[in-house]
Amino acid sequence: MKFVLLIIAFVASLSLKAQTEMEYKMEAGGMVGTSAYLGDAGNTGLYKNICFGGGAIARYNLNPRMALKFNIAYGGLKGDASGNAYPDDVDRNSLKFNKSVVDFGCQYELHFWAYGTGNSYKNTHRLVPYIQMGLGGLVGNGTFSLCVPIGFGIKYKVAPRLNIGLDWTVRLSMTDRIDGIEDPFRVKSGFMKNKDAYCWTMIYVSYDFMPRLRKCNN
Repeated sequence: MKFVLLIIAFVASLSLKAQTEMEYKMEAGGMVGTSAYLGDAGNTGLYKNICFGGGAIARYNLNPRMALKFNIAYGGLKGDASGNAYPDDVDRNSLKFNKSVVDFGCQYELHFWAYGTGNSYKNTHRLVPYIQMGLGGLVGNGTFSLCVPIGFGIKYKVAPRLNIGLDWTVRLSMTDRIDGIEDPFRVKSGFMKNKDAYCWTMIYVSYDFMPRLRKCNN
């Protein structure tokens, strides 16, 4: 009888070990990709005049389904709409620009499934898509503005503490001065109406740290 109980205890311990998955509060890493401008001088296609960008990210993992992502990034922005139709008093030579922007912010991420290595009773998945929205700011071309990032992404857990992902956001600014061209169409502006925007398309790598404390089940 004792031998049978020992076997049962051993099998149970293996089962619990297989279900154990360490969770981490934080992750940090770097990203690189492209930036694309949307505005008065960018009516020729979203990815026609792309520039390179990069930066750093950090996440606070609320749980396997939700996270807060913080970023700071730098990228170029350029556009040329000199061939478009504008009112006659608009100087078409001014409708070209090549600048850069520094962007920072925080986004709330909602994962479609629980994210993890898959070695958990929580039914976690290594490959997880997510949606995101947040608030941030930008500095570029001598101006500062708040911005609202909205987007989606997909992440993959390569190892228990290593992540890679593809992240896309459109950053909706509250200014029409990122490109240095203000209202060439003579359209009355409003809150987030007739404003400039840009997109980040980034590939990132991050590393987990700060293990989450576990409660004792005894």
